[in-house]
Amino acid sequence: MSFKKYRIIIAGGGTGGHIYPALAIAEALIHEHKQCEILFVGTSLGLESKIIPKAGFNLKLIQSGKLNFKGQILNKIKTLFKIPIGIFQSFWIILTFKPHFVLGVGGYASAPMLLAASLMGCKTALWEPNAHPGMANRILSRFVSKAFLVFEDAKKYLKSSEVHVLGMPLRSEIENYSIQSKKQIDHKMFTILCFGGSQGSVFLNDQLSDFVLENPDLNNQIKVFHQTGSLDFQRMKTKYSNTSNVEVFEYIYNMPDYYKQADVLFCRGGASTLAEAAAFGVVPIVVPLPAADDHQQKNAEVLVQENAGYMFLQKNFNKDEFKKVILNLVDNEALRKCMSKNLEKIAPKNSSTKIAQNILQQIN
Repeated sequence: MSFKKYRIIIAGGGTGGHIYPALAIAEALIHEHKQCEILFVGTSLGLESKIIPKAGFNLKLIQSGKLNFKGQILNKIKTLFKIPIGIFQSFWIILTFKPHFVLGVGGYASAPMLLAASLMGCKTALWEPNAHPGMANRILSRFVSKAFLVFEDAKKYLKSSEVHVLGMPLRSEIENYSIQSKKQIDHKMFTILCFGGSQGSVFLNDQLSDFVLENPDLNNQIKVFHQTGSLDFQRMKTKYSNTSNVEVFEYIYNMPDYYKQADVLFCRGGASTLAEAAAFGVVPIVVPLPAADDHQQKNAEVLVQENAGYMFLQKNFNKDEFKKVILNLVDNEALRKCMSKNLEKIAPKNSSTKIAQNILQQIN
């Protein structure tokens, strides 16, 4: 490969589910071609302003926002004013940075930048993490000819002429671990890891803590690692104060260490969360975050169809059924191994490298 310097924009963010896969792709691009210059474009509304600079990448911010609020007309109107500004800012960034390629990874900044880039004739692609694509990517696929998907099911919703189902790009610290290295760890207790996304989940926090406190007879059989999120940390710490089998965290930074110890992940249905669980063979019990397009529910349904996880809907969550699932997994090691093997089959493999190689081939 030549030593020509390639300039690439990666636009999007908001949550860790968009940011960390984007960082994985950026790392892979630099690994494949040392002369890549990566510029991230995001908004001030997401976590990218904290995470991207710490990872050592340049970040520019544009105006944008969320349109699919339920009800909240005022917020929709504010966003409708922001988006044209964001598109104009995107034009300016493209004119000054002169990218060879623009990748949109979802989140507020992705749509304005991809639209501007496609109108200016740049080489572009969108990345879609969910089985049911969001409204922005469904619209953008009419303008952007290339799409990278995590789930095969997403194909039918997009109009891009070139579609690649390559799985979830994982951070190097996650991908470098494997189910095989996990198997070398001998746990003495059945272990539940609870992770409600980067912001935490009050609903998951309450359901799991209620289960632990209402079943003290299981304290000697079950270990719990519980990430609560910053807003609920003190409340949960107090609620768990008399339990010895629970470790409470505001945020877990070294997730691979905890995935390696876990048998079960109690979680939301973000695509990156489920991909990480699959990479480590940790059986997910998913409560999808209720949303207008139910994309997390559709992500979880893919796992359930493969007998690789469980799903409870928040609106009719049943504590007795939840307990039944946990006890069945505690008692049935053969079931856990079977589901872990099913997860291994669908776990992403070298997705970030495959995406990076595809982008670089298109630039060449």
